[in-house]
Amino acid sequence: MMKTIEIVKIMELESLPKQIGKEVHVGGESIALFHLSNGDVRAIGSRCPHTNGPLAEGIVSGEFVFCPLQNWKVSLVTGEVQKPDDGAVPTYETKVIDGYVYIAV
Repeated sequence: MMKTIEIVKIMELESLPKQIGKEVHVGGESIALFHLSNGDVRAIGSRCPHTNGPLAEGIVSGEFVFCPLQNWKVSLVTGEVQKPDDGAVPTYETKVIDGYVYIAV
């Protein structure tokens, strides 16, 4: 059975500060949304696979976020935790259209 993908309008881009995460809830999913310093918008599962830490509250560095509880480094591109730690969070495709952020869920 194929999974249905829904494109959901989330918020105005200008209301999403750069380098600060925001947790949003879309279609039953808890998602951490980030506006990077290079202008990209990234979305990943909001909970660290290690301690269930709130990734939206983590420190952003480049295309990574550090879990605020145990400092695990999670890629905002692939969702994978940097070695030597193991784990991953889901990633979500984002688009900015006419100044609004959309997420595919």
